[in-house]
Amino acid sequence: MSRRGFLGVAAAGLAGVVLAPGIRLIEIAQAATPTAGASAKVRWGMLVDTTQCASGCTDCVTACNTENGLDPRPTPTSAQWIRKVEIKEIKTGRASSVPVMCQHCAKPPCVDVCPTGASFKRADGIVLVDRHSCIGCRYCVMACPYKARSFVHEELTDQKPDVPRGKGCVESCTLCVHRLDKGDKTTACAEACTKAGHGAIVFGDLNDSSSEIARRVREIQTTQLRADLKLDPGVRYHGI
Repeated sequence: MSRRGFLGVAAAGLAGVVLAPGIRLIEIAQAATPTAGASAKVRWGMLVDTTQCASGCTDCVTACNTENGLDPRPTPTSAQWIRKVEIKEIKTGRASSVPVMCQHCAKPPCVDVCPTGASFKRADGIVLVDRHSCIGCRYCVMACPYKARSFVHEELTDQKPDVPRGKGCVESCTLCVHRLDKGDKTTACAEACTKAGHGAIVFGDLNDSSSEIARRVREIQTTQLRADLKLDPGVRYHGI
């Protein structure tokens, strides 16, 4: 019998072994089974229609804070994954209220400068931070042209199980990756915006020509923040 075959038989034989009251080896093995990995066929992205985004509305910010366990009343040093920015066209005077978060670039500068590999981009385009590898150097904070990353200064309590956070680490918008990996198809901010009747945020697969976001990107004029940097952000804006 090969070594692999022997181990398989051994594992099957031990599957019912009780390690502690109510805990069996088979249950531990099932809990450790990894979910399907991110697919390069998908490019998760977001379209923000600023013509539908009202000045003073913070529904997306509130939803993000609630979903990820962020401070609902942020201080100057608190982490904030979405912030509302008011911009004004100098020539026309037209003002827009714009939600800005991690832009999930195809060529993320935060990944390029990270000395430990803690900043990384998944195959589906989502840019994340591995908190086990982050040393809090904040090079990525300085490299991000969108000021989208926060540093956790305070001790954290009452964290959300699906969104682990930690003092001394950098963090930013994850496009609600914990939801996506469970099969959900939208983010907390997009969901809240839709439920409130604003319809300013559309989330989906940019690579799927039949998806709403891909269709709208084809049909209306959109732009990327700091397109001149050629980072190819996954977040697109209409109306600015």
